[in-house]
Amino acid sequence: MMEKNDLSGRKAILIGIDSDDHVCVDESLEELENLCETLDIEVLDWVVQKRKKTDPRYYLGKGKIEKLKNLKELMKADLIVADGELNPIQARNIEDITGAKVLDRTQIILEIFAHHATSEEGKIQVEMAQLEYKLPRIVGKGEELSRLGGGIGTRGPGEQLLEQERRRIKDRISVLRKKLEEIKVERDVQRKRRLKSGIPHVSIAGYTNAGKSTLLKVLTDTEVLIADKLFATLEPTTRRLKLPNGRVILISDTVGFIRKLPHSIVAAFHATLEEIAFSDLILVLVDASDVHMENKLKACYDVLREIKADNIKKMLVFNKIDMCTRDRIEKLSLEYSDAVFISALKKEGLNTLMKRLERELFSGEEKRKFIIPISKVGIVYSYRENLEIIDEKYNSDIVEMILKGKKEVLDTVESRVKGP
Repeated sequence: MMEKNDLSGRKAILIGIDSDDHVCVDESLEELENLCETLDIEVLDWVVQKRKKTDPRYYLGKGKIEKLKNLKELMKADLIVADGELNPIQARNIEDITGAKVLDRTQIILEIFAHHATSEEGKIQVEMAQLEYKLPRIVGKGEELSRLGGGIGTRGPGEQLLEQERRRIKDRISVLRKKLEEIKVERDVQRKRRLKSGIPHVSIAGYTNAGKSTLLKVLTDTEVLIADKLFATLEPTTRRLKLPNGRVILISDTVGFIRKLPHSIVAAFHATLEEIAFSDLILVLVDASDVHMENKLKACYDVLREIKADNIKKMLVFNKIDMCTRDRIEKLSLEYSDAVFISALKKEGLNTLMKRLERELFSGEEKRKFIIPISKVGIVYSYRENLEIIDEKYNSDIVEMILKGKKEVLDTVESRVKGP
């Protein structure tokens, strides 16, 4: 079963490394603090140490951990959260010295996913990610478990327990992987049916909390879960959207991206993220008001590359312009001249966005003139979602139409109106 812990009300101190690796430690810790707040964890302070790499035994230096213990007691904190993945030795040593519960960034993200997963698929994906994270770390318990008994050249009960636990986790991962494969097969069938329909598919991708769900809601005028929390959306939501030219497209909200997105999550959510790679167009949504926007945009493109969606046509959309100064918008407009600027919340710039969608999705289609018996006009209108009527003139018993659409759709219409 998926593990879900209640960390609400915990008081935490965050720890991080300033290693001069081009990642701003303050920016990363600020994001970690936001992740903690999503779980209602109160962050009391940060502790940062400048060093080239993490200490293999203590993450920070041992002396810094001793000082962390004093700070933890002074501030009455009961949780230490590291801005990176801890190995079992590091986690145990920090816990032994400070007396506080110790978690790392990946565990916090997994915990958020566990709280936000509602569908069967989401719960399976989260449980699998948790187990993939846990499996290599139970090896670190070997030393402790071996103390339970066993002599030289023999396997003690501790080691036997360790092997049993490892086998249990591997068996469970195997079961979950089969379930996800079954879901993937079903998703493939739905995708083939969608592709056969000829209706274009657009995915809204972007950093977590960029406003993807809000945009989907205002564009399609449908109910979508919206929450001002990181990773509020885990399961993709797809809606139909009618564009100004009368054409219909499918548009999907997707799970948010983040820097240092744990590989276990990318692997477990591959079937979900894969939907993006089968889109006709990806809307890369960015919070224009975010001072760390450039780094987050880079993280988005990194994830798209990891899920092999980097070759899909993309449209850059800056959201939340209502929270920006005019100078900020002008600067971004100069730097990203091909981007669209909107406020999903205030419904600003949506007409421009819709027109751009039309242009990007349908600009390569052809126009064709039809002379249709008036009795067969209904055939044309039955394909209304797949083509655009540019012009139509009624003359007694015939209709002259100029239609725009994909060649295969126009060929089908032509065949049907000429048939018996």
